[in-house]
Amino acid sequence: MMRLRFTKMHGLGNDFVVFDGVRQRVALTPEQCRFIADRHFGVGCDQILLVEAPGRPDVDFRYRIFNADGGEVAQCGNGARCFVRYVVDQGLTAKREIRVETASGVIVPRLEADGQVTVDMGPPRFEPAAIPFVAAQREPVYTLEVGGEAVEISALSMGNPHAVLLVDDVEAARVRELGPRIERHPRFPERVNVGFMQVVDRGRIRLRVYERGSGETLACGTGACAAAVAGMRRGLLDAAVEVQTRGGALTIRWAGGDASVFMTGPAVTVFEGTIEL
Repeated sequence: MMRLRFTKMHGLGNDFVVFDGVRQRVALTPEQCRFIADRHFGVGCDQILLVEAPGRPDVDFRYRIFNADGGEVAQCGNGARCFVRYVVDQGLTAKREIRVETASGVIVPRLEADGQVTVDMGPPRFEPAAIPFVAAQREPVYTLEVGGEAVEISALSMGNPHAVLLVDDVEAARVRELGPRIERHPRFPERVNVGFMQVVDRGRIRLRVYERGSGETLACGTGACAAAVAGMRRGLLDAAVEVQTRGGALTIRWAGGDASVFMTGPAVTVFEGTIEL
């Protein structure tokens, strides 16, 4: 039996169970992750976040993410905002800006004076092998065959794979139908997060995301970054965009090319507790 302290947090309703792996030993099996994430029998969350001591000298912490299905993934944008809020609130650091090691590289979240969090998410990646996505060459838009239907997508990585579809009305979008089909499409060998984006004007989009391993969530930070970048690359959006999700709004900025994507939004602590596994 393992008894662990945890903190429940959320970023725009995208919710997390956060464990301190610096001051307590945390080793979770996929089965335990599924139990924790279960909203009836466990705590309930979209993802589980694990804060660990750094594995290299140029970073402050290591950041691990487990989806509700128990699978470990490389990146989570809303979780990154909660991460810096957590380590500051828990007294694990006195810094307002930290460098965090993830499975996909280093991210730099900063706790702003107004309580919002800005995260340097690093540059987007478009090469098919880096996403990963099966394609002969890099394109701004790809055609995907989904259940006998041709669907146009943008494909890119924000440290995790994303497919972005343009829709006329995000509320009427076929998220539940197309989301799981595209998530497990054979051209995405590691599965994919699927964003449904409605362009309101050059500075605003509305977005729903079907997340890999979690289903539709109220907000997805890397999904907001991916959708904004996809829209900017297609000439539909300016360099700073408000992304309206079902859980609230994020601001995404990208100067293009190899520049980092910056995401700003809230991070909220809900409650603390102890769970026996």
